Amino acid sequence: MATVAARTDQSGIWWVFLLEGIAALIFGALLLTAPAATLLALAVFLGFYLLFVGVLELVRVFVDRSQPWIWSLLIGVLGIVAGIIVLKHPALTALALPTTVVIYLGVVSLVMGVIGIIGGFSGGGIGSFLLGIVSLLIGILLLGSPMMTALAVPFVFGLLLLIEGIALIIFAFRVKG
Repeated sequence: MATVAARTDQSGIWWVFLLEGIAALIFGALLLTAPAATLLALAVFLGFYLLFVGVLELVRVFVDRSQPWIWSLLIGVLGIVAGIIVLKHPALTALALPTTVVIYLGVVSLVMGVIGIIGGFSGGGIGSFLLGIVSLLIGILLLGSPMMTALAVPFVFGLLLLIEGIALIIFAFRVKG
């Protein structure tokens, strides 16, 4: 019954899913065909976004009393500084972001692996132990060569976006009815 109600509610906005699917297909294709240019464009967009959010946070210092003003001031200044740095060095940002994601995922995988292995020895069972070993190996692989692994990030996300785009387009037409 909930599925029927959800479809009825979503049938009026089927075109939103269609647009999301088309955008995902375009962005995925760009990541696969021109990963460097796409990451560079994303870095420039990120720079403007950080600058914009920083300015809005500074405005918030004067108009929003729901939180201490110091936090908005701090976030605003950091956002503006980060935005300027990113806009001055978009190529470095385009290279650093995927590498940072890989390093973060590598560290998280190592921690999860150790916790899984400890959990396996403390009563979590063989499944916890094996997942811990797999997570540990993934972490070692990611951190073993983060720059090389980062080169695969645009392609992986490009493929995922193509799959998501196709799924969203199919969903849009199914919801439309």
